[in-house]
Amino acid sequence: MIPRYTRPEMASIWEPQTRFKIWFEIEAHAADAQAELGVIPKEAARTIWAKAKDAKFDVARIDEIERETKHDVIAFLTHLAEIVGPEARFVHQGMTSSDVLDTTLNVQLKRAADLLLADLDRVLAALKTRAFEHKMTPTIGRSHGIHAEPVTFGLKLAYAYAEFSRARARLVAARDEISTCAISGAVGTFAQIDPRVEEHVAKAMGLKPEPVSTQVIPRDRHAIYFATLGVIAASVDRLAVEIRHLQRTEVLEAEEFFSEGQKGSSAMPHKRNPVLSENLSGLSRMVRAYVTPALENVALWHERDISHSSAERMMGPDATVTLDFALVRLAGLVEKLLVYPANMQKNLDRLGGLVHSQRVLIALTQKGASREDAYKFVQRNAMPVWRGEGDFLTLLKQDADVKKYMTDAELEEKFDLGYHLKHVDTIFKRVFGES
Repeated sequence: MIPRYTRPEMASIWEPQTRFKIWFEIEAHAADAQAELGVIPKEAARTIWAKAKDAKFDVARIDEIERETKHDVIAFLTHLAEIVGPEARFVHQGMTSSDVLDTTLNVQLKRAADLLLADLDRVLAALKTRAFEHKMTPTIGRSHGIHAEPVTFGLKLAYAYAEFSRARARLVAARDEISTCAISGAVGTFAQIDPRVEEHVAKAMGLKPEPVSTQVIPRDRHAIYFATLGVIAASVDRLAVEIRHLQRTEVLEAEEFFSEGQKGSSAMPHKRNPVLSENLSGLSRMVRAYVTPALENVALWHERDISHSSAERMMGPDATVTLDFALVRLAGLVEKLLVYPANMQKNLDRLGGLVHSQRVLIALTQKGASREDAYKFVQRNAMPVWRGEGDFLTLLKQDADVKKYMTDAELEEKFDLGYHLKHVDTIFKRVFGES
C-alpha cells in the first residue's frame, strides 16, 4: 500500500490491529460454540471474551514472538495467552491456522467489497448526472480514432454508466462468493472439531460455511474476486483513456478540472495536462496485474500448501486499496469534468459534412442504384473533402451520377444532424429506466 494512493477507510481493513482483532473474534466465537457443545468449560469461553474483547493487541510483541516461532498464528496465540491467562489453553482446540487465516481474509475481502460498492455508487451517480446534463449535446463518434457519425456526449457517459452497472452486479456476486468460513481443522475433515462450530462462527462473522475446505478455502473463489476487481479496473481505464483523448489540444471536447494554483508543467507554464486520467490508467494496470497470481493460486498441492499465502498478503491490500482510490478519483473527475459543446460542434463540422455519407449511400440504393455504384459515387466525392478540396454536399449536387437518383432537396435532407439522435431517448430508457 502506497500512502499516496491510499484512503484511510480501506487501509484500516488491512492494518495489523484489525487483522488480529478478527483473529481473536474467530477464536472467541469458536470457543463459545465449543462451550455450548460441552467441549470446553463455559466459564473459560466467558473469560476469553472478558479479558481480550477490548484488548489492544501488541503488534510489536507478536512480531517478536514470530521471529522465534517463525509462525504468525502461533505468535498471536502466544500473545493472546499472555492476555487471557490459563483459560487460553482452551483457545484454538481442534483448529488449524488456515481456519483463522482464510476466514479472516474473506472477512477483509467482504468488507473491502462493501467500500468498493459504495465507490461504484458514487461513480454511477456522477455518470448519470452528467449523462442527463449532456443527453442531447451532439459530438462526433469515432472509430479507429477517425470521425465516423454523430453521437451525443450524454451517450458516451451512458455507455460508461451501463458498464459500471454491470461491474457493480459482478462485485455483488464476487462479494457473495468470497463470503465463506472454514473451521474444519487439519485437512478439512472436522476430525478434531464439530462442524457446528464452523456454522456458529460463520453466522457470527456474517459468512457462510464453506461446503468442503480441504484445509484451505478453495482459491477459485478468490480468483473470481480479483478477476472482478481487474475488470472494474479495465472499465476505469477505458473511461480514463476516453477523457485523455478528448482533452488533446487538437480535440479539446472535454477537460479535467484545473484548480486555482494548479501547475501543469515544471518547464511550461501554459500546460493543462490530463494527469488524473493518466494516473487512473496507471493504477488500473496495477489492479489488473493481480488477476494472474489470483488465478495461479487456484492450483495448490493436495489438501493445502502456502504458495498462495505470500501473494495474497500483497494482492489483498494492494488491489483493494488501489481500486478504492481509483474509483473515488474517477468519481471526482466526472463530477468536475469540463465539457465544451462548442468545440464538439466545431469538430463535427470539421469534415465538411462527411459524417452524413452513410445516409447518402443508403438513399441512393433506395432510389435504385446498386450498392457498389452508390458506394463509388459517395466515396469519390468524399475523398476530395478529406483533402480540403470542397464541401461534401456541394460536390454531391454537382455529381451527374448522383443527380440521376436524387434531387438537391433530397440530398440536403440527408444532412440533418438530428436524424442521428432520434433514438437517444430509447437508449437512455434502456440504460437508466424511465427516470
